[in-house]
Amino acid sequence: MTTFDNTLNADGALIVGAGLAGLFTALKLAPRPVTVLSPKPLGVGASSAWAQGGVAAAIGQGDSPQAHAQDTEMAGAGIVDHGTAEGVTAEAVARIEDLARWGTPFDRDDFGNFELGREAAHSANRIVKVEGDRAGWAIMQAIIAQVRRTPSIRVVEGITALSLARDNGRIVGIYGRKLGDRYSEPIFIRARATILAAGGLGGLYAVTTNPPGVRGHAMGMAARAGAIIADPEFVQFHPTAIATGADPAPLATEALRGEGAILVNDLGERFMPAIHPDAELAPRDIVARANFRQIQSGRRVFLDTRQVLGADILTRFPTVSKYCRDAGIDPVNGMIPVTPAAHFHMGGVKVDERGRSSLPGLWVCGEASCTGLHGANRLASNSLLEAVVFGARIAEDIGGLEPQRELTPFKGIEWNEAEGNRAEEVLRNTVAVQDLRRVMTDLVGVERDAAGLRSALRQIAHLEATAEQVTSAYLNMTTSATLVAAAALKRTESRGGHYRTDFPEPSDAWEHHTEMTLGEALAIRAEA
Repeated sequence: MTTFDNTLNADGALIVGAGLAGLFTALKLAPRPVTVLSPKPLGVGASSAWAQGGVAAAIGQGDSPQAHAQDTEMAGAGIVDHGTAEGVTAEAVARIEDLARWGTPFDRDDFGNFELGREAAHSANRIVKVEGDRAGWAIMQAIIAQVRRTPSIRVVEGITALSLARDNGRIVGIYGRKLGDRYSEPIFIRARATILAAGGLGGLYAVTTNPPGVRGHAMGMAARAGAIIADPEFVQFHPTAIATGADPAPLATEALRGEGAILVNDLGERFMPAIHPDAELAPRDIVARANFRQIQSGRRVFLDTRQVLGADILTRFPTVSKYCRDAGIDPVNGMIPVTPAAHFHMGGVKVDERGRSSLPGLWVCGEASCTGLHGANRLASNSLLEAVVFGARIAEDIGGLEPQRELTPFKGIEWNEAEGNRAEEVLRNTVAVQDLRRVMTDLVGVERDAAGLRSALRQIAHLEATAEQVTSAYLNMTTSATLVAAAALKRTESRGGHYRTDFPEPSDAWEHHTEMTLGEALAIRAEA
């Protein structure tokens, strides 16, 4: 490890990422000292804040953690870790109580009981929600307020992590840079324990529901440091992003279909009942492929909420209603145009039941991790649950750090909104980034085949070799893209979110997780 003067000390644990997973971990670590790095102000740019559905928890009468675990395993298409599913669902109620205690205003009836929603592939109403479709935003607002009140948490805004720092085989912190300052010397932030909670990779695709900064940086950093990556080929495409042409695409929550909304094409034909017995409430990969094939055949696809919700959509689903209003869509009297969009990554950095990666000193949680909970296809609203369960487990596992009630701010590092926004816009409009997103959408998307995946790997290698400025940030993106495409090429079957038109059926020989290092992925890329 190279050392230099531009070094800061986290004085304890260092959390990279300020979504729900990172902030929940920080709160659970209190009163131990912890530093949270956020490239933007808290709550800005985190996928958690955009989550509409809620948190899945077997909290209703007649429901059980075992039933929740069974639904999780069914949705995961045969490769969910049974013990992980049972453990996570069993901890759900305790974590919901944490969120409520910290101020999350979950929907309740007149008797104080949670009002529970229903989403696809769940056998019971078990989605704990806020104002219909505002769970992610409301949870984040409550958590952020709690973080601000906790003296053992030092929040550093305006730093983007570029790579993990290693010393004698152990992760000892990160190298980062002020967002928007591409030419300054990197900052080394040293830590006793590093927790990577910097999100997924939806932004590697041209059509995504993820915030602009969520582009595989976390998995890319870990892979470049030598971490084992699990299940990178399993990317979940949400079937009902609102087709407005916006980047990112606004989301029409699955809870709308849970209320009875239907999918029709521009001929007025409802097509899901002929495809799956659960129709619109089939697992997401099935609905996404059905929508994709309609669009590929020249049809447009719409979500029709008129009969089941009518004008109630305006008050019961205010976020979706606002998205529609901003796009000139009237969901009360008309239908909502929708399209599949990259939404969630089931894969990520492989971790054990305590959130430990294969690299000593590195824990990973949230969408950046692969815990084995989601298998090949995430069950709706299990993502926020996974984030809080593993955040609590990691906090318990780290231990041993001396309690400290107050930390001093890092001097000279403040969020500059103009510089930060300009940096994000520059990255978004970079030709190399646009080309990478196009390659991933066209060749590593909803449906894949060997020829397309080999072409994608060759194009990713070419983009990496010829980019005008190959920064660490871009390498993190191409690294993650390479891992997804290489694992998709290697898995010669279809399962969950991974669909091969040349291998359209699941294979018993592939009823297991993928585990891959960057070196292995690059070897596959070299042969493509």
